Amino acid sequence: MSEQKTSAASISRTQAAFAAIALAVCLNAGAASPGKPTTTGTGTQTAVFAGGCFWGVDAVFKHVKGVAEVESGYAGGKAATATYEKVTSGTTGHAEAVRVKFNPAQVSYQQLLQVFFSVAHDPTQLNRQGPDVGTQYRSAIFFTDSEQQKMSQGYIKQLTDARSFPRPIVTQVVPLQEFYPAEAYHQNYLALHPDQPYIVYHDMPKLENLRKQFPGLYQ
Repeated sequence: MSEQKTSAASISRTQAAFAAIALAVCLNAGAASPGKPTTTGTGTQTAVFAGGCFWGVDAVFKHVKGVAEVESGYAGGKAATATYEKVTSGTTGHAEAVRVKFNPAQVSYQQLLQVFFSVAHDPTQLNRQGPDVGTQYRSAIFFTDSEQQKMSQGYIKQLTDARSFPRPIVTQVVPLQEFYPAEAYHQNYLALHPDQPYIVYHDMPKLENLRKQFPGLYQ
């Protein structure tokens, strides 16, 4: 138990440092500050991110203002293998992912990228995230249009040029073919299981980092 607590504290400090660096890169590049969308568009748009176990990523985006809905699921593989039992084998091509529906008049896609890279996960871990190992836990952005592709690749370049992380960013930027919702028991998992050890040690620190680093976006 003590090792888990030490690991959690280390993860929390590291993610907080990542958040500060990534945010500074965005501000220096002229991106909007947290809480101010970079677009005045209306209507709901969709973003899909993969960053390790979907429980924590789901919870992070659920606490971002302007996000209307977040759903855990699978992306990158075929419909026939879009089940938790098969995806955990690491052979399906799927990644555990979240589908984020957001109002661009309240939060921009750029801001979602900031949260994804600085709070939701560590983009330098290849085919793993913390204690979870396998291609199903890879870092990926599944873009839905060319604008999302351009913004994602541009932001990764900014972070890379600024040497924001001690290791190379390994996040894939690939087109979304299809998103398959995960089983019901995976949905809204953190809120329903706040005392589960994995949640306490690996995901609760992410919410605290979101609150501290992006107070204007936190809800």
